Amino acid sequence: MRAEPDFLELIGRFAGKRMLVVGDLMLDEFIWGRVSRISPEAPVPVVNVTGESYYPGGAANVARNLREFASQTSVMGMVGPDAPGRTLVTLLRDAGIGTDGILQDTGSATTVKTRVIARNQQVVRVDRERKTLLQKDQLAEASAYLDRTISQMDGVVVADYGKGFLTQPLADEICRLARRHAKILAVDPHPHTSLIWRGATAIKPNRIEAFSAAGLPPAEPVEPVCRDQALLEAAQRLKRLWETESLLLTLGEHGMLLFAGDAEPLHLPARAQEVFDVSGAGDTAIAVFTLGLVAGADPAAAAELANRASGIVVGKIGTATVSAAELRAAFAA
Repeated sequence: MRAEPDFLELIGRFAGKRMLVVGDLMLDEFIWGRVSRISPEAPVPVVNVTGESYYPGGAANVARNLREFASQTSVMGMVGPDAPGRTLVTLLRDAGIGTDGILQDTGSATTVKTRVIARNQQVVRVDRERKTLLQKDQLAEASAYLDRTISQMDGVVVADYGKGFLTQPLADEICRLARRHAKILAVDPHPHTSLIWRGATAIKPNRIEAFSAAGLPPAEPVEPVCRDQALLEAAQRLKRLWETESLLLTLGEHGMLLFAGDAEPLHLPARAQEVFDVSGAGDTAIAVFTLGLVAGADPAAAAELANRASGIVVGKIGTATVSAAELRAAFAA
């Protein structure tokens, strides 16, 4: 019988870990306001702006989540030579996140996601982006940075948002170096890039990503989750394709489903008390799940840590993070 893990002890181990995040960097902009009337020009609300705020987004938000627990966190990705890129790098540095791995691409623009929030609800989201694939010289620069730094890291998290930084040659290099240096490698994949992450320690797709990567048509959820045959088939295909030790499916209000080694699938029901905003919940999940593995937790305990953290973060508005104190309190309660 499996012994109950000491979650508080595991969380305490996070602080000394050295983590690297690789992926698509973005800037999240929030415009806060009040709605008092409907526009006479169209049936849409008129938002009177009361404030604006900026946060690291995409892979940079994964780094921000890690930084809440791990004092040594770095990020590798690409920004454009523009004001949003400069703002993003400044935010990361102010948060104590290493930025030496950030490349600047003169031919691209930094991705910006602007969300308009009124009455604690998202009114609209506006995306500004220009996708550009990683070029040969940029691949060489990124590979050289990884080769210099990965030996100093305890774990690597890849966050693929499909913006072009992550290509198959870079994915192959990340997997090769992680295996060579025996590092924990966890991947949050994207449904439209179809990258192969063969040999990664853990991969965390959501439901849509799982069906897409497995080459299967999406299917409606079935309860209980462990009897969702379409989902189970997609997961088994992905385990064979990616040859990963652990596959963690995040299922929104249906919680998480873990496939680890030869063990039976483990369903973890959703922990959220109230859901205000799901943006960034996946970033929190992959960050805490990876930290759990790096700290020595088995996949089931790491998944429970991630599940609790996700349940906390969806109760916040905006691209939020979970603190070590909040996660401790969740388990202490």
